Amino acid sequence: MENGTGTIIGLHPLTETSLIVVWCCAEAGIVRTAAKGARRLKSAFEGKLDLFFEAEFSFARSRRGDLHALREVSLRDPRLGLRESYVRTLAAAYFVRLVELVAEPEHPIPGLHELLGRALGYLARSDPTLRAVQHFEAQLAEQSGMGGSASPAQVIREAYGRLPGQRETLLRILDSGS
Repeated sequence: MENGTGTIIGLHPLTETSLIVVWCCAEAGIVRTAAKGARRLKSAFEGKLDLFFEAEFSFARSRRGDLHALREVSLRDPRLGLRESYVRTLAAAYFVRLVELVAEPEHPIPGLHELLGRALGYLARSDPTLRAVQHFEAQLAEQSGMGGSASPAQVIREAYGRLPGQRETLLRILDSGS
């Protein structure tokens, strides 16, 4: 049994009653867990699994693959403010996708985990700004070892061949709000 503290960055149906929960945590990086029975009424996971929630969790490592068995979840911060506006949720989704793009599965990412936690905490309290988005991109590029004279977004695009699709929509909304 392993323990971690992480942010839920993905939820996908596994079966009629189970979910795949994708976590971003400092110690284990990007971790995929199976929450058996999570979609049932009165599940032990009820109210504890949603996007952007921060929680302590325990899981049993799989011997055959990268989908581990989620055992327990203890909610620390639901970050409810992220759901107050579309632009906050969109910015949070963009930040999560950027971290997923640059992080290797199951490889410790303490700096990226902390960066994501700070960014989601900010978005839970405030609407995003263009400056905040650019700051996140710059910090992510720096912590991932990507430097250069170009903009951080351009450096990330060149290194990974793309940027998450949410970026274009987010920038358009932020630009129209100025």
